[in-house]
Amino acid sequence: MRGALWERLVDEKVVRCKLCAHGCRMKDDQKGRCGVRAASDGRLVSLVADVVSSVQMDPVEKKPLFHFLPGTQTYSIGSVGCNFSCAFCQNYTISQVPPNGVIRGKHVDPAELVGQAENYGAPSMAFTYNEPTVFYELVSETAKLAEVAGIRCLLVSNGFMSEHCLHALGQFIHAANIDLKSFRDSFYKDYCGGRLEPVLKSLRNIREMGWWLEVTTLVIPGANDSPEEMRDIARFIRDELGHETPWHLSAFHGAYRWADRPTTPLTTLDMAWRIGREEGLSYVYVGNVASAIGSNTFCPKCGMLHVERRGYRTRVHGTAGVCSSCGTAIPGVWR
Repeated sequence: MRGALWERLVDEKVVRCKLCAHGCRMKDDQKGRCGVRAASDGRLVSLVADVVSSVQMDPVEKKPLFHFLPGTQTYSIGSVGCNFSCAFCQNYTISQVPPNGVIRGKHVDPAELVGQAENYGAPSMAFTYNEPTVFYELVSETAKLAEVAGIRCLLVSNGFMSEHCLHALGQFIHAANIDLKSFRDSFYKDYCGGRLEPVLKSLRNIREMGWWLEVTTLVIPGANDSPEEMRDIARFIRDELGHETPWHLSAFHGAYRWADRPTTPLTTLDMAWRIGREEGLSYVYVGNVASAIGSNTFCPKCGMLHVERRGYRTRVHGTAGVCSSCGTAIPGVWR
């Protein structure tokens, strides 16, 4: 299927993809770094414009989004491919196209997906599991139909998309959780096949566009877990995105090429949590491990418990988005 967001470079007899920060240039029969966008007959085509690999109802907290319709289920959709090649990817079976190039999945129509979400009574749809940037055509068409149906749409992304991509999605996306994997460009280059600055730029742009934004960092022992790096991330969120932006600190469990790496100790997550709070972030959360405090939402003014979470069981105390003790507004999308 013909892809979107590309241009033909006539003098070089190639097409250039404008979907993400790689800006891949391809001659006929070549694929981009994502493995699912290719040049054919002088055009860019998407190999996953109508392909899904995973579809299911999830708690919105699983994305994780803690300040967006808490306690609700989101109709979650994944496809195939990724513009990163993270050594620690936990969804590598769908994010990495196999060497034989065979893409496995089910062909679907966007209207079918929206209809299924309506049948389930889902208030939102999430594009997740693999990088949604690379199946932009399906995301875009589905989100437009979801908007008409009154269903809000979410992205769970590595943030490496282009400004063209972000602005094209514009009014059709309502919230995003973006992975800020590290605050070191060397980490992105060595372990992800990407770069840091385009991710930071996307985060700034998303904040300016008005989508509800939450940030996740997978804390990996010996790779990105130093106090200095945690402090750098916390300060960036505070200064560039706002101190009320939720920051999720997620425990690493061995996966893919890093299957033999140790799990993140709770002491490391507690250290990062304390740094986030010391740097003035109002909402810092610990995930992927049992934590007595790190998954709950407290009023930043009086400290009253506002949202209690045990696993994916969520309980809002009082009126969602308003502290029941002092009346302080808790930022987010609550209804």
